[in-house]
Amino acid sequence: MEFDKGQNPTCIFCGIAAGVTMADVVYDGGDTIFFRDINPKARVHIVGIPKEHITSLAAVADDNLMLLGKLLHDASVVASQQDLGGGGYRVVTNVGSDAGQEVDHMHIHILGGESLGPLRC
Repeated sequence: MEFDKGQNPTCIFCGIAAGVTMADVVYDGGDTIFFRDINPKARVHIVGIPKEHITSLAAVADDNLMLLGKLLHDASVVASQQDLGGGGYRVVTNVGSDAGQEVDHMHIHILGGESLGPLRC
């Protein structure tokens, strides 16, 4: 497997999207992919990414709008497949190091399967 145009070969998430880096993939939406977080913060913790390399929500351009809409739609599909609909779930994205973004590739976290408590906001 190899990297597609629009992917960064030094990015671990691009490696997962290209099939070069192993991950426990739970859903492939074509231009999105969802996989289990290697350091889960909840009983269910899944990371969803666009396969195209976008560094963060702050770097989203007008031509990325449909892709990010698809990412959110696919997140709801994944949450349903993981049976998170009954008790609810949280979808979070971190932007920048102060917010806890560890990988410079736009991604969302789907957290659920247990009571998550209040979100500090």
